[in-house]
Amino acid sequence: MNIHIIGICGTFMGGLAIIARQLGHQVTGSDHNVYPPMSHQLAAHGITLMEGYQADNIAHNPDLVVVGNAISRGNPEIEAVLNQGLAYTSGPQWLYNHVLKGHWVMAVAGTHGKTTTSSMLAWILDQAGYEPGFLIGGVPLNFGQSARTGNGQYFVVEADEYDTAFFDKRSKFVHYQPRTAILNNLEYDHADIFPDLASIQRQFHHLIRSIPGNGRILAPANDPALQEVLQMGCWTPVDLLAGEGQEPAANWHYRLLEPDASRIEIIQAGKSRGSIEWSLSGEHNARNALAAIAAAHHAGVQPDHSIPALSRFSGVKRRMELKAEVNRIRVFDDFAHHPTAIATTLAGLRARVGEARVIVLLELRSNTMKMGVHAGELIQSLHLADLAYVYQPPGSGGDLQDRLEGSTSVKITTHIESLIARVVEEARPGDHILIMSNGDFAHIHDRIIDRLTLLAV
Repeated sequence: MNIHIIGICGTFMGGLAIIARQLGHQVTGSDHNVYPPMSHQLAAHGITLMEGYQADNIAHNPDLVVVGNAISRGNPEIEAVLNQGLAYTSGPQWLYNHVLKGHWVMAVAGTHGKTTTSSMLAWILDQAGYEPGFLIGGVPLNFGQSARTGNGQYFVVEADEYDTAFFDKRSKFVHYQPRTAILNNLEYDHADIFPDLASIQRQFHHLIRSIPGNGRILAPANDPALQEVLQMGCWTPVDLLAGEGQEPAANWHYRLLEPDASRIEIIQAGKSRGSIEWSLSGEHNARNALAAIAAAHHAGVQPDHSIPALSRFSGVKRRMELKAEVNRIRVFDDFAHHPTAIATTLAGLRARVGEARVIVLLELRSNTMKMGVHAGELIQSLHLADLAYVYQPPGSGGDLQDRLEGSTSVKITTHIESLIARVVEEARPGDHILIMSNGDFAHIHDRIIDRLTLLAV
């Protein structure tokens, strides 16, 4: 089959393209901005890429067009698809019809931690010999790719609550019909499509309704929003997860053996099952690990196998990824963009580096953050940084300057070049520069590293 994908360079649609290619389909695709690393990954799989959206991109009359959720009516390419009467579908629906149906689907949902937890779960299953397929919204360093078909019955999918397509406004994860579902956490996000938390909770409940009675739900015991969703009706056994000393009724617990979570003990039904020692940091990763271990247990992998596997887990690209160390200045890249994720990631780094200086550069890029929805919480989330620069793109909502209340550690900027100059001038040996964005941030990581390298010569 000849498949054309509109919006191919997003992590989900790019992963979908790779899977389609692995299944033997001819694949082409277009995007407004064809850029690495996704463009390189797709080209390596023999996928033809077209930059820009235009009617000529479908002149070859593909058998099926898969439409990304960023594509709206009025886009010249989708208008041509409709006018020519070509067959089209959404990415999540294609994934279910051609990949997930017939598999034991293991879905990871939640506001935070989906990519890392999905990567951990896929790695555990892989190390247990299950040869799982996966589609993850990032690149697990242990695999070096974001998607594969796999050779077994298990398929791990990062289950996003964002909408499906311009013609299907349900959340993506409603299509997946998992047997095992991790619900990591739930907070208000995606303000461009959800008016309030309750509307997101309804979508999560739609997901719960699709999980069979012989399936399993893994959920934190102390997340009020998720507990409210479960109380709306649940027909599947639930394993509760918690930290040590929290919620004695929980089935699974973790205990931090080091303050930075570089060593974690896993406890099942009150019994210690061993400890993870790894390069990751932050209590949020302890929670992610516990969820992945509990989900793998539902698939038959004992903690005795899961724990050593996670001790060999290398993390995920753009999740506290060390980009370079120049003159004893370490530069990290992280995807966090919601106040909770920013705060937990920063707490993990602070616990690891102690009194060393931490300089944060944060880009307000998600629709929710640019709308100013979490402006108040954002400033508080940065309190562990010695110095924080928040890049607020022109046209962003919410005047953060009004929220600073005399803070001397948080600076607002609207100019990339001046931001780079200030950080390079400020940085000194022993510092940790943490760059946070869910976009490319104008490639600021490489530009800072290049300037630091020149100064070090």
